[in-house]
Amino acid sequence: MPLEEIKSLERRSYEECNKGEVAAMAMLDELFADDVVWHSATGRDIHGLDSLKQSFGDAYRTFPDSHFTIDDMVVEGDKAATRFAFTGTHRSGFGGIAPTNKKVNAWAISIARIAEGKFIEVWERYDTLGWMRELGLAPRPGERK
Repeated sequence: MPLEEIKSLERRSYEECNKGEVAAMAMLDELFADDVVWHSATGRDIHGLDSLKQSFGDAYRTFPDSHFTIDDMVVEGDKAATRFAFTGTHRSGFGGIAPTNKKVNAWAISIARIAEGKFIEVWERYDTLGWMRELGLAPRPGERK
């Protein structure tokens, strides 16, 4: 697949996610392989499109106003590495953490592997400590909890 097509596919995935949960779910059906593997920021691998849809649904319930902004993208071979910013308001509990109704601003890095026009594997890492600080769940340097 030509590099420009990979870049376009990557950009489109973020654009569709910014339209909300319904658009994101439709995008998953169209752009992700049925046997996709997502190495999530939680450290838990997600196997298969149905499990990925469940994970995305959980994420949209937690941060219903999720928004993604691509800061950098590098494409080589069959992979796209993207550094992006994420914003969202913590409206629902996740991982045993009750909703805080606080807005988070975080950065993340994703590496996606593409084959035959579909995402087949994704590795993703967020600035989890930054999120925890913004939600008031982890102290900033010099603060006491």
